[in-house]
Amino acid sequence: MNTLKKALCTMLCAAMVLSLAACSEEKPGAEAQQPSTPAETTTEKPAETTEKTTEAAPMSAEEELEAMKKEPAYGRPIRYWMADGCTAGPVVADLLGYYEEAGFEAEGVKGTTYTEALGTASTDVAVGHIATMLVPSTNGVDLSFVGGAHIGCKSLYVLGDSDYKTTEDLKGTKISVPNGIGASDYNITAMLLEADGINPLSDVSLMQVETSACVMGMQSGEISAALLSDTYAYNMVKDGTLRKVRSLLDDDFADKPCCVIAMNRTFVKENPIIAKKITECVQKAHAWMRENPEEATQLLLDNNLNSGDFDMNVELNKTLQFGLEDNFTEAGLRYTVEKYIDLGIITATDSIDEVMEKAWTPTMSK
Repeated sequence: MNTLKKALCTMLCAAMVLSLAACSEEKPGAEAQQPSTPAETTTEKPAETTEKTTEAAPMSAEEELEAMKKEPAYGRPIRYWMADGCTAGPVVADLLGYYEEAGFEAEGVKGTTYTEALGTASTDVAVGHIATMLVPSTNGVDLSFVGGAHIGCKSLYVLGDSDYKTTEDLKGTKISVPNGIGASDYNITAMLLEADGINPLSDVSLMQVETSACVMGMQSGEISAALLSDTYAYNMVKDGTLRKVRSLLDDDFADKPCCVIAMNRTFVKENPIIAKKITECVQKAHAWMRENPEEATQLLLDNNLNSGDFDMNVELNKTLQFGLEDNFTEAGLRYTVEKYIDLGIITATDSIDEVMEKAWTPTMSK
């Protein structure tokens, strides 16, 4: 844990990013599924044939340990990406001692971006946006998604007193995607608009306006709307400054993951048992965060992994539904891949299966 504390201090010295990306309205009836566990299989006695078919028996704990000792990463610390808020699952797993319980030493690392850190193998595991990592995974970056994290994260906002009531009203206007064209905010906004039959390339103009300047841009008429984190917008929604017109928590997106657990693809291939155990640790942390929202929020606040009001963070934490089953994540990811190809966001291939082969390696399902 000394390593964790040092890494936390390093992170705090950097500019703190607004933490939890959640939504202020809870989606009834769209409860995501619990973290997956290995499915039980039942095998009926097959009809007699001339060939015998056998299935590999599950390894015992002793056999698994011996196999794990042969993996290249055995004996060295697990490196997880230091993140806050809704992407803090790998950090929480360390704070709760889950890596140690699994027999690992662990250390937090920080760098430019988690996409770069995963791709260069300077970190083994991170939680982050599908919208951030999916395209790089198709363009040669050595990363893959190994499990789901949560739903929600961001929404499209307009001024509270504006005449814009739906995305249809935004046609012909300029919309801010704060982190730039081709980045995650652009990808999310394009998906939200496309779902309503609005062409993000021709029906609106997507442009970059920095997050802190978006409200001023709306008030001046420069832009009509902006994609913002629900944490950032929370208090402005409460006081009437902003109003949500589209969200990743709306009915048609609440059954799709926003963020995922990702690992270096080569690491997973070379260290399948260790990769599985790391994923289990992070998903165990996600399950705890989901089942104990008040305690989890306090832990995040105590370790400077959340900012702002306790009650606000508890409310937003509850909407995220941490810990998603693999089949839930796979279905949502496949939908996103299809839309990214249709929208020209993914250009390396037009094959959904080819993208899924690179981007989806569910370690807990194997």
